[in-house]
Amino acid sequence: MMILTGKTIVSAIRPPYPYGGEFVQQFLFALRLCWFPLMISTIAFGYAAPGLQASNFLTLFGANDRLGGFFVLASIREFAPFVTAIVLAGVAGTAITADLGARKIREELDALQVLGVDPVKNLVVPRFLALMLVTGMFDVFAVLFGIFGGLVANGVNQQPVGPFFANLLTNASIPDLWGSVLKCTLFGAIIAVVCCYKGMTASGGAAGVGRAVNQAVVISTLGVFAFNYVFTQTLLATHPDILNIK
Repeated sequence: MMILTGKTIVSAIRPPYPYGGEFVQQFLFALRLCWFPLMISTIAFGYAAPGLQASNFLTLFGANDRLGGFFVLASIREFAPFVTAIVLAGVAGTAITADLGARKIREELDALQVLGVDPVKNLVVPRFLALMLVTGMFDVFAVLFGIFGGLVANGVNQQPVGPFFANLLTNASIPDLWGSVLKCTLFGAIIAVVCCYKGMTASGGAAGVGRAVNQAVVISTLGVFAFNYVFTQTLLATHPDILNIK
């Protein structure tokens, strides 16, 4: 997978660039499939875990106005990128693995190489770039709907909206926002590489494609969790001021 990552980055930079049409097609495909599951998931996550339960807890201390600051930690830094990555891996990632796996089983990838067509440049690179772009965009989408879920929980507890937004904007910072988008974009790169690799190395007929899809989702999720730990530790070490909740 590391070798495929290197080949993909080199192929994406080095001309020519024949994958424009495939890139647009994959981008629209992921956009069309993922926006609705992502919206439902982020609203549900924002309402239930950080919203309703944290709001109930803060109400005990008469500090429900602090819920907005908690959403900087919960939604912007963690939940929005995580939910985006999981939805993209489960919807778009599985489709990519199944597509490339079916082509591998039908020996289409071998035929492309015989014809002198590089499968990495023409198949992997557009999916790699499309997933990176769409996950970065969807992270902003997930943050907004996650905060909306928090607003719903805030309203259920009959709390005013003003303190929620005041505390949210007081604690939100530029490193929080760009860190969330950058992290989610790199999540998309991990998902794309894993899913393309598992699809292009599938074997054993239709059952082998099914196994490859299953393995791709599991490895993508584990890769996202591991990378999130490293990225978050690095972000907090380089920007210690965001550790202080105002």
